[in-house]
Amino acid sequence: MSADMTRTTGAGKPATRRYVFVLLENFTLLSFASALDCLRIANRMADEPLYEWVVAGDAGEDGTISCSAGSRFQVDMGLDELRREDTVLLCGGTDIQNATTKKVLNWLRREARRGPRIGGLCTASYVMAKAGLLDGKRATIHWENHDSFTEEFDEVELTKSVFVVDGNRMSTAGGTSSIDLMLKLIADEHGEQLANAVADQMIYSSIRTDQDTQRLSVPTRIGVRHPKLSQVIQMMEQNIEEPISPSILARDVGMSTRQLERLFRRYLNRSPKRYYMELRLQKARNLLMQTDMTVINVALACGFASPSHFSKCYRSHYNTTPYRERGSQAARLSV
Repeated sequence: MSADMTRTTGAGKPATRRYVFVLLENFTLLSFASALDCLRIANRMADEPLYEWVVAGDAGEDGTISCSAGSRFQVDMGLDELRREDTVLLCGGTDIQNATTKKVLNWLRREARRGPRIGGLCTASYVMAKAGLLDGKRATIHWENHDSFTEEFDEVELTKSVFVVDGNRMSTAGGTSSIDLMLKLIADEHGEQLANAVADQMIYSSIRTDQDTQRLSVPTRIGVRHPKLSQVIQMMEQNIEEPISPSILARDVGMSTRQLERLFRRYLNRSPKRYYMELRLQKARNLLMQTDMTVINVALACGFASPSHFSKCYRSHYNTTPYRERGSQAARLSV
């Protein structure tokens, strides 16, 4: 390989860095596999053992941990003491609150005092925040968990970026964003040429930075490229707790309320009021499923002044009450 492909130690050979992947119950396989394979390919392209890795976790008697797809993975070690120079990557997924056990938190806090780099893939930044490792720092998490995270950890500056590196703390938004983080780390440690070679091997042609956001743009998501419609929907998404009236939304984009109504009917087959209500109810459902917030506080966070009105709207849309939704979620987690 060329001399500028990787940085070397004083002895002329690149130092081997160890990554410790900590699997949490119901972790997302894509995030874990994407990150690990970047290291494997980097070793192959450099023809040097730049990286090594171990898989750790609080496994059961059979020594395995289940991913969210149901497959089980053997761990190499338990929650043991690590080396100070290790890089720790927590691998989260579904039901992250349930996976955030006291044992995991105590281990994480203990290891954090040793000073290693610690990152969270997918939803694992929740675990880091719960352990107090993200206080005063920037972070990201999968967009589906964004609302619940914001409600619980106001001391963390949560962003919508694909990944975030803030000092020795890292976080990703899930899915293929693990690749983007790992390519950045590889580039920082061994040069962009090697990172690009890894991306080419993965057929990964659109490398994202921490300036890229994780969700598709509004026009792409709704399948409609109308600038004023997109602008109104973005305003709705940013004002869930204190909804804005359709007349003010229309005024702010330079049209009449009747024109706004026609625009929504034409492209989305519903009124602005109905669309706004569905956004608020979707956030409410996320909060009910992912937090311990009371139903009343969920209602207030989603712009409902009255719990009875919230319950009525929720039942009309989801065919169940907020209280039953919360109860069914608790039952699923206890299985």
